[in-house]
Amino acid sequence: MANQDTTFKNVISHAKEYGYIFSSSEIYDGLNAVYDYGQNGVELKKNIREYWWKSMVQIHQNIVGLDAAILMHPTTWKASGHVDAFNDPLIDNKDSKKRYRADVLVEDYAEKIHQKAEKEIAKAKKRFGDAFNEEEFVTTNPRVLRYRQEQKEILERLAKSLTDGDLADVKLLIEELGIACPASGSKNWTDVRQFNLMFGTKLGADAETATDLYLRPETAQGIFVNFLNVQKSGRMKIPFGIAQTGKAFRNEIVARQFIFRMREFEQMEMQFFVRPGEELKWYEHWKETRLNWHLSLGLGKENYRFHDHEKLAHYANAAADIEFDFPFGFKELEGIHSRTDFDLKAHEEHSGKKLQFFDPELGENYVPYVVETSIGLDRMFLAVLSKSLVEEDLGNGNSRTVLKLPSILAPTKVAVFPLVKKDGLPELAEQIVEDLKWDFNVLYDEKDAVGKRYRRQDAAGTPFCITVDHDSLEDQTVTIRHRDSMEQSRVNISDLKSIIGKALDFKTWLG
Repeated sequence: MANQDTTFKNVISHAKEYGYIFSSSEIYDGLNAVYDYGQNGVELKKNIREYWWKSMVQIHQNIVGLDAAILMHPTTWKASGHVDAFNDPLIDNKDSKKRYRADVLVEDYAEKIHQKAEKEIAKAKKRFGDAFNEEEFVTTNPRVLRYRQEQKEILERLAKSLTDGDLADVKLLIEELGIACPASGSKNWTDVRQFNLMFGTKLGADAETATDLYLRPETAQGIFVNFLNVQKSGRMKIPFGIAQTGKAFRNEIVARQFIFRMREFEQMEMQFFVRPGEELKWYEHWKETRLNWHLSLGLGKENYRFHDHEKLAHYANAAADIEFDFPFGFKELEGIHSRTDFDLKAHEEHSGKKLQFFDPELGENYVPYVVETSIGLDRMFLAVLSKSLVEEDLGNGNSRTVLKLPSILAPTKVAVFPLVKKDGLPELAEQIVEDLKWDFNVLYDEKDAVGKRYRRQDAAGTPFCITVDHDSLEDQTVTIRHRDSMEQSRVNISDLKSIIGKALDFKTWLG
């Protein structure tokens, strides 16, 4: 745990030092759980968004985009169930005065039990080597079986209590497990109560006549209320999808863990409309497709796992999370949900408008079922940033801090250096910048020795550095250095665009 804490603190510190993330309104001591993206952060965030958009919209003929407004008619949130059911179970510790989500306390406890089982498996794997049969071990080892059964029973009880609205049993479960306040170690808890997460606001200049509105807690409803507009104007046929990225707002009980859980955040969602009865087939399709998207970035297959929901939302008949191994453990990164026809039917009922599709192959109208993929852009940002930050031992007492971002996502793709600030080298370097800037985000740097400039770009995550020296003036060649391997090679200036372009080609990464 101490090592995890140190790693996480290093990520947060690095993010600020290299212009990725700052606390919002920092000169006024900041605003809790609200952050600003700096000059490198805004580029990384944009690149993640574009990588998602291209993979979701550009390469699918049957998926189109949408940008719905943040403010929506208030009945939207009554129909969706958010007014009545968008709650988290809240619990306070009487001694520390700290507030927590009761379900997260239990889930974190269950995750520790899961990790005990994983340690047993890891020890056995190390002991038996190539002869190790993991499937046999996990189905016969009494400790692993006990840990997994204990975890299963805890999560099933939590899910049942939350589904039944039995908050007293959630508190009882916390007490029976001996869960203590992470801040103080106290086990003196209040009762569990529900807390609605929506931010309220007003529309209108006069306080007495203004309409009560909400800042949207999710982007999905903007897609559902525009289902017919998109379907008819785009002549879309089932199955088809509508994708959207945008801000959402939740008054989180405990906004914590840097940008993992914030009150203002950005989502990347796609709602896929299918024939009733085919939703579970498409649900499995999108689980596989979305996991492959994550794996394409090369952050390590071992850092991902699926978690099937014990407690299903009121609209779902199947749900799973893609969890990622953040510096603080495995947590939800993306959700894939089979939402049935709940949303469209609810909006039909509350609006009085039909939201149906006439299927010419079946010769009938029906309300489509929906499969949703929803990922937090900020969480994806944290996943990429935290797994990319590495402290490398170079031998002989030397080390370097390097941000091994997937190069297709890196804020700056190329840094160009003149070896010295004279003899016409800066002028040639600036010519190279001028030529490359139309295709790539390029930085020019002439300060300090070249070695220091390399280290600076390593830490910022720049995948390529180009050095212009005196030979460059004679033969029109330069040295190109690769961030991850630190390998250097001599190439023609005229070949730079194709060399860099090939490394950053979208098809190469996702194809």
